[in-house]
Amino acid sequence: MIPQDDPTTLFTGSGMQPLIQYLLGQEHPQGRRLVNSQTCLRAEDIEEVGDNRHTTFFEMLGNWSLGDYFKAEQLPWFFAFLTEEVGLDPNKLYATCFVGDDKNGVPKDEESAQIWQKLFQDKGVPAKTADIGSSDNGYQRGMNPGERIFYYDAGKNWWSRAGLPADMPEGEPGGPDSEVFYDFGTKHDTQYGANCHPNCECGRFLEIGNSVFMEYVRTKDGFKHLPQKNVDFGGGLERIAAAVNGDPDVFKISLMWPVIEKLSEISGKKYEDHIQAKRIITDHLRAAVWLAADGLTPSNKTQGYVMRRLIRRAVLNAHELGVEHGLSEAAVPVIADIYKDDFPEVAERGQMAVQAIAKEEKIFRQTLKKGVRVFEREIKDELNGQHVFVLYDTFGFPMELSLEEAKKRGINIDDDWQKQFDKLMEEQRVRSRTASKGQFKGGLSDHSDITTKYHTATHLLYRALRNVLGDHVVQRGSNITGERTRFDFSHPEKMTPEQIKQVEDMVNAQIAKDWPVSWREEKTSEVLGKVLGAFGNKYGGSVKVYTMGDPDGEHFSREICGGPHVEHTGQLSEDGARFKIIKEESSSAGVRRIKAVLQ
Repeated sequence: MIPQDDPTTLFTGSGMQPLIQYLLGQEHPQGRRLVNSQTCLRAEDIEEVGDNRHTTFFEMLGNWSLGDYFKAEQLPWFFAFLTEEVGLDPNKLYATCFVGDDKNGVPKDEESAQIWQKLFQDKGVPAKTADIGSSDNGYQRGMNPGERIFYYDAGKNWWSRAGLPADMPEGEPGGPDSEVFYDFGTKHDTQYGANCHPNCECGRFLEIGNSVFMEYVRTKDGFKHLPQKNVDFGGGLERIAAAVNGDPDVFKISLMWPVIEKLSEISGKKYEDHIQAKRIITDHLRAAVWLAADGLTPSNKTQGYVMRRLIRRAVLNAHELGVEHGLSEAAVPVIADIYKDDFPEVAERGQMAVQAIAKEEKIFRQTLKKGVRVFEREIKDELNGQHVFVLYDTFGFPMELSLEEAKKRGINIDDDWQKQFDKLMEEQRVRSRTASKGQFKGGLSDHSDITTKYHTATHLLYRALRNVLGDHVVQRGSNITGERTRFDFSHPEKMTPEQIKQVEDMVNAQIAKDWPVSWREEKTSEVLGKVLGAFGNKYGGSVKVYTMGDPDGEHFSREICGGPHVEHTGQLSEDGARFKIIKEESSSAGVRRIKAVLQ
């Protein structure tokens, strides 16, 4: 879930993310037809968790055509999977297609709609089409009897990395998509809009799969067809399972319900009485366990900060249940056990996960106690927005807890506290955005010469670290921009100046040797354990192995990687550049971090 060599994002949030280079035309070692199950984390959904369908962690089922099959094959295969393999009632399935964009010269996706019509009609299901456009139009128009296929605008049924067609830069690929929704038949909640429709947020409809047809590229003359048309399909495993259950509560599936049951056991409180709290705890701990299995530990920086926030939100919601200690020790082993058959590495690292999460739980509970003491000492007659913000920002007190403490003590609550709090929060967001500006700038997604050089330099660095420090060194993450490479690795102590110089000298010596850089496809069973690879990665039957030197003779580095790389290591010394380590520091417990440049 922690991307390797991609500084543009903190976490892998979709199955497509690790495959972008292949969707853009690079040959994949396993061919033109792929399937996968990608563990994903969407931290931006953290505030949404608590309803019946949002989770931060999920598994994305994917199938991919890299210039092979297209709409005529993809949609019938997915429909057959849902109705024949999974066993869903076709009367409860609805499809959406792209309504077109006349301004940008992209036509209505009538081909997909016609395929869907035939598929539904073959099952005896009426399948009229309806032009909706925007979601707002959907709430006004609603649905008519017999309508099964709905056309939406680019806000719902178009995909590109840049978003809407109008926002796509020249050279950017994209295309229409076709989504499938499951109808649970629940009553429409009019707080979301006057009428229900497939993209309604009321919970009646749940999106369970999306086929992206990447067939266009933006050019200076408008949109043209790509020479290689791709299919990028993603389907949420948890959501499909909820549809199979016929229950709109995704937390009742077998991947999460055992955690809910454990929470009910240790708290003595029923799920129905504390639904939101138990959903948040279950989701957040599940995400934290997977991050721990990927080698992450809680911290105040980037991915570690998100992990810390997930754990602390889980602990806060456990407070509502009256669980004052031992949350991690009780719930984490349940999560590890759920995944032991399909992902044995999660169970293998289960104890490590318990220790990391329990440590953070303990630290946070101590922080909360400090916050209570501050509340008692500092807040005398009235609670205002400044108080609420400081308690939240410094001690992790949620607004609700501050208000609860104020009411408990009878001390007054300022009428404008919410306005003051919101103002201070927005000021903090602005500071945060300013501080992080440029942090994820560039990256391998642009495949520029300098990032390609840094990618190759990182391979040389990894091998040199193992040569100098020992084979216990394992990659725990990397982040490459056009300005530097950053490399995280397992090592129990600070490197000495002598060790740093040894590593620098070794990398520069390999650059000077001007090793040829090449790759070839090799069987995973034959190379795993013999060549380097990223920590936590799972591989198929064959992998791409890059070698600095002769793959069958003298070489310095051999590593599983998707590329890209320079053609020979001497290119790293162009214009007199030398490899230089500019910082060596702690990243987290047992993990060191190196930042290095070519200059």
